[in-house]
Amino acid sequence: MVRNIFIVGLDDFHRKLLKTIRNSEQYRFHGLLDYDQVVLPAHYPIDDMIAAGKEQLDRFDGRVDAIIGHWDFPTTTLLPVFREHCGLDGPSLGGVLIAEHKYWSRLRERQVVPDCTPRFEAVDPFADDAAERIGLEFPFWLKPVIAFSSVLAFYVSSHADLEFALARTRERIGGFGEPFGKLLSMAHMPDDIPVEIDGYHCIAEQPIEGEQCTAEGYIQNGVPHVYGIVDSFREPNLSSFSRYQLPSRLPQKVQRRIIDYTKRVVPHLDIDNTPFNVEYFWDTTTDRLWLLELNTRISKSHSPMFVDVTGASNHEVAVEVALGIEPQYPRREGCCATAAKFMLRHFHDALVTRVPTERELQELENAFPGTSIEIAVKQGTRLSEMPGQEPYSYEVAVVFMGAPDTRTLLQEYEQLKARLPLEFDDSVASA
Repeated sequence: MVRNIFIVGLDDFHRKLLKTIRNSEQYRFHGLLDYDQVVLPAHYPIDDMIAAGKEQLDRFDGRVDAIIGHWDFPTTTLLPVFREHCGLDGPSLGGVLIAEHKYWSRLRERQVVPDCTPRFEAVDPFADDAAERIGLEFPFWLKPVIAFSSVLAFYVSSHADLEFALARTRERIGGFGEPFGKLLSMAHMPDDIPVEIDGYHCIAEQPIEGEQCTAEGYIQNGVPHVYGIVDSFREPNLSSFSRYQLPSRLPQKVQRRIIDYTKRVVPHLDIDNTPFNVEYFWDTTTDRLWLLELNTRISKSHSPMFVDVTGASNHEVAVEVALGIEPQYPRREGCCATAAKFMLRHFHDALVTRVPTERELQELENAFPGTSIEIAVKQGTRLSEMPGQEPYSYEVAVVFMGAPDTRTLLQEYEQLKARLPLEFDDSVASA
């Protein structure tokens, strides 16, 4: 029997990944809401998005067997709304909101894993005395409680930094705060959640550092599982990611502790029957683990790496959990011993003057078999006008590569990067 799987914001890149999962011939994949509606639009009209999604599901001439997603907010929070509409199992809207809200999730994490929860506090950026109310000493991070990809995340080391961060936050936080408020009004929240700390608030957090990684897993019928750990590497500015790499090279004893912490914290966040990923830092000096954040989805950034190393995308987990099937994942059936997602960045404002042609990209991918290159800019793009960027750099391209070992992986990436015809006019930065 063919099963109908709906994916919020499905695009061609992820449709190819879905074909790698086991039993994919038994599934028929359908997009739910257009990609441009859910990924970096100018704003999120939540009521319209919900109405459009429900109408599309109701019009479907067949059985809706599962609804999944791999994008950040608001996709993660739309999934429980659409699943409830179709009578499908999955985490409640309230549980997803707790897990996605940086302050609320910290409150729960502190209850069960206090030794790996940094000091934190809520911040109202619109309060007249917002700066004076913050009790943490410099430096600290200031982030919206609802955001993604380090958008509006500021490293604050002085009063001047703080005033700048608060001003920028006040200008743009409504893009997350307003749609989050719509969703919150639809959810039943437990009594211990301070709903007054809404999506227009920020969280100030003690800086944590060390070697960063992400535990990928799922929780099913109340039992959490971890099926992989991915390492994260940063640029010299210590803010911007340079690459993700699978499998993790952290010591096995550290990986076991990460799995233990994950299995303790995930059930405490009121979510069930969903994939998740949890980000950590391992401080090599103190041997201490710090929990950064949790997401109620697979990591799409990791999907091609899982294909290279295990033979199938982690979408397999999302689909099977949504169908009530116990995943048998991963299997070491991939073509590579290691794989990475490289993020090519430009570190100041510039104008894009040259991008590769389709033919040039194809030639590069042929020169490095198994490689996939995604260009995030167009000729004439002004980097400072790109949506969804962090404050400290601009992601201009992404390269997925696999290799027999890390040394070969890094060497081949440097060779590819040197041949990639991507050019910029940096003079606009001082204009």
